[in-house]
Amino acid sequence: MSEEKKKALFICLGNICRSPIAEGVFQKTVNDLNLGDHWEIDSAAIGGWHVGNPPDWRALDTMKKHDVPYNNHARQITAEDFNHYDFIFGMDEANMKDLSKRAPKGSKAKLLLFGDFDPQGDRIIRDPYY
Repeated sequence: MSEEKKKALFICLGNICRSPIAEGVFQKTVNDLNLGDHWEIDSAAIGGWHVGNPPDWRALDTMKKHDVPYNNHARQITAEDFNHYDFIFGMDEANMKDLSKRAPKGSKAKLLLFGDFDPQGDRIIRDPYY
C-alpha cells in the first residue's frame, strides 16, 4: 500500500520571485533527504499578472547560484488548490489575508506563513521585485 503524498503550495503576489524560490528550495531539501517521492510541491500567485512567465531573472540567478533547479512557469492560485494541497504557505501578511479571503469554506489546506518556520525569526519574506 503506497503512502499518499503530502502536498505543499507556496504563494506570493506574482509567482515570479519568492514562491518559485521557496518551491525550489523545498523541493531540493526533500530530494536531498530522499523524501522527494513523498511530496508534491508547487507554487502560484495571488494575482494573474505574470501567468505563463518564467520566474524573474534575479530569482533564477539566485536559484542557479545555490544549485536549486527550477523550470516551472507562473500560475494563479485556484479554488481547487485549497482542497488539493495539504499546506499553503504565504510569504507575507498580505498574502495570508488574500488566501484567507479566497479559501472556500471547509477547504482542507492549512494556511501558514512561511516565515514562521525561519529559525532566525524573520516572519516576513520581503518581495525583492519592488
